[in-house]
Amino acid sequence: MSINSAYLHIPFCRRRCFYCDFPITVLGDNGGNTYSNWQKEYVDFICQEIIVTSKCSNRPLDTVFFGGGTPSLLALEGLETILNTLNNCFGINQKAEISLEIDPATFNLEKLKSYKKLGINRISLGIQAFQDNLLEFSGRTHRVKDIYEGVEWINVADFENWSLDLISGLPYQTLNDWLDSLEKAIALSPKHISCYDLVLEPTTVFGKKYQEGDNPLPMDEITAQMYRLASEKLGLHFYEHYEISNYAQKGYECRHNQVYWLNQSYYGFGMGAASYVNNIRFTRPRTRQEYFKWVEQLKANQGKIEAIVTSKNEQILETLMLGLRLKKGVNLSELKSQFGEYIETKIIDCLKNHIETNLVIFDPHTLQLRLSDPDGFLYSNQVLTALFREFDDEG
Repeated sequence: MSINSAYLHIPFCRRRCFYCDFPITVLGDNGGNTYSNWQKEYVDFICQEIIVTSKCSNRPLDTVFFGGGTPSLLALEGLETILNTLNNCFGINQKAEISLEIDPATFNLEKLKSYKKLGINRISLGIQAFQDNLLEFSGRTHRVKDIYEGVEWINVADFENWSLDLISGLPYQTLNDWLDSLEKAIALSPKHISCYDLVLEPTTVFGKKYQEGDNPLPMDEITAQMYRLASEKLGLHFYEHYEISNYAQKGYECRHNQVYWLNQSYYGFGMGAASYVNNIRFTRPRTRQEYFKWVEQLKANQGKIEAIVTSKNEQILETLMLGLRLKKGVNLSELKSQFGEYIETKIIDCLKNHIETNLVIFDPHTLQLRLSDPDGFLYSNQVLTALFREFDDEG
């Protein structure tokens, strides 16, 4: 199986946002201005992992994604070292999509120009909201003025391909707040917009403080309206709803993330990062010291990973659950060729009620299976729960 995508987890953050459960290293409010010993050590280990892994592959990379954390807090020297190591070990195609997540108030114009010189050609800006009170309630370190300053620099640096992130369902967020954020996001003319619904992870500040339905969280009816409003508003301004949480102008869909949704293989590097290689899915330790120990063991094992190979049912389930996130959905003829003729009948019988209620659309001529927009996307958990019950090995 060919592998031509790599995710790099850069864990550094000034502080932890109240909704975040990602593996991070907190630097403090003034952190990220220098190439500290913490950063150097982490970069050294992530490069060691890349070097050991590359001995098993000679396929150049078509997509590279730096996520976090806040990758814009990594000093340029560290970013350049990682990119050079990837290029030396795997090769990076000339037309590769190289994405970098950045937060307002963690970069300036000169830094953006340096990113471009390093070959980074796609920027993902974590805005989350256009209301200072919501940013403060969420534990964000930036404010609205930083958003506009950052976008101005992105335009001056001539980054054509850039995206912004918004979150719906935040505490104290009203429908008018959400509409205001959508309108202001559209006015900035990014090529791509991601709209994520708040998830209350139990280990986060929000997860410990609130339960579903608690005030000041918006009611379910309001968050459903927010989802429909985003689909309608962004669609009117030529942003195609190509994935459950993602909208893009034509030709600007995120190439890297589509690797995940199409259930294709990819490398992950760094603490907490996940890889999917030859039907083996595995995740690295979530703390720096445990991750460093893991890399040392990887080197001792000459790149060999002890992991559980996914079963046939798990492969079917993952293909469906990931593929149905996409607007185009999943083609059952491909599943039939991979898993057998029986699979079409089994899936359609499982989803019969959802097809009748128009949450799921099935074309018997093309065998294309997809969720309707917006309601199929909005109530996708109901569909995915039915599939999980059908294909869960433990069920």
